[in-house]
Formats: sequence, C-alpha cells, structure tokens
Amino acid sequence: RFNTAVGYNSGTGITTASNNTYMGDHSGALTTTGAANTAVGMSALYANTTASNNTAVGYSALLANTTGHSNTVLGTSAGAAVTTGNYNTAVGRNALDACTTAESNTAVGWTSLGSVTTGAGNTGIGSDAGAAITTGANNTIMGYLAGDAITTADANTAIGKSALSATTTGAENTAIGSSALIANTTGAANTALGINALYANTTAANNTAVGRSSLE
Repeated sequence: RFNTAVGYNSGTGITTASNNTYMGDHSGALTTTGAANTAVGMSALYANTTASNNTAVGYSALLANTTGHSNTVLGTSAGAAVTTGNYNTAVGRNALDACTTAESNTAVGWTSLGSVTTGAGNTGIGSDAGAAITTGANNTIMGYLAGDAITTADANTAIGKSALSATTTGAENTAIGSSALIANTTGAANTALGINALYANTTAANNTAVGRSSLE
C-alpha cells in the first residue's frame, strides 16, 4: 500500500510492497515486497525485487539492483550494475556503473569509480576520478584524472588534478597537489604534499616529499 507508479509497466510486480514511488516506463517493474524506494526515469530500479530504501534518478539508474539496499544514485546509468551492493552513492552519468556487490562507495562526477566491481569503501570526486579501480578498496580520490589508473590497490589518497594518475597497484600512497606522484606506478607508502611533489617517482617506496616540486 501507499505506492505510486506512473509510466508503462511501472511497479507492475508489486505484491505487498509499500511506500514506493516509481515514475517512468518500467521503473521498479519487478518490485514485489521492497519498500520505501524512489525511482524516477525509464528503467530506473527496474530489477529491484525485495530491496528497500533505494533512490534512483535517471535513465537506467540502479537498473540491475535486486536486493541491494540504501543506495542513492543520480544520473544516466549511475550504479546500473549494482545487484546486491548496499550503502553506495553515485552522482553523475555512468558513475559507479560497473559496481555489482560492493558497498559503501561514493562517486561524484562523470564515470567516477566507473570500473569498481567489488571494491568497497572508495570515494571518487571529479570526472574520471578513480575510473579504473576494480577491486581496490578504501581509496580516496578527488580531482580530475586523479588516481584514474588505480586498479586493485588499497588505501590511497589522491587530491588534485592528475595526482597519482599513473598508479596501478601501488598502495597506501598519499598525494596532495596537482600532479603529485603523477608518475608513480607500483610504488607504495609514499607521501607527496605539493604541486609536482615526487613527480618522477615510479616504483620507489616509503618516500616523503613536502613542498612544490620537492624530490621531483
């Protein structure tokens, strides 16, 4: 009861579900018992069955979600592959759109965290931020092209345009400043504070550079 459905095949599977709002063709079409979901846009939350407390706004937003709960996405295809993942937030076209079962990711910006599948606890803010992360976890990426090559590495912090942009599997690095640690690939546990800090470092580990172009 207390469901609202507007659009062709919108919410047509509802049996005992309650307090859902679906607007758009095929939005929430497979929902049976899920409650307190909001979907706006064609095919938004289409596959949702028993999950609750999801918000999906945009064409195909949270399209594949079945039982994942407490997700909030805004943008075309945002979070489109999420199936059972919970507590994810995605804002922007294709943001977090490969995520399946991962939890507690936050992606803001076009294709931000767009390759994450099962990696959890990542934050990507900026167009293409953390765009290649797949199973890497607990990374914090802020800035255009920041950390955009990271794949499976964990616990990196990159703040600034192109910071840590070549890093693939190097873990526990901190790069703050435009192009800080820009060439780093597999180097780990480095700290670079300042524009171009540790600029040329590639595989070396456990370095600390503070100041513009320091240890460049």
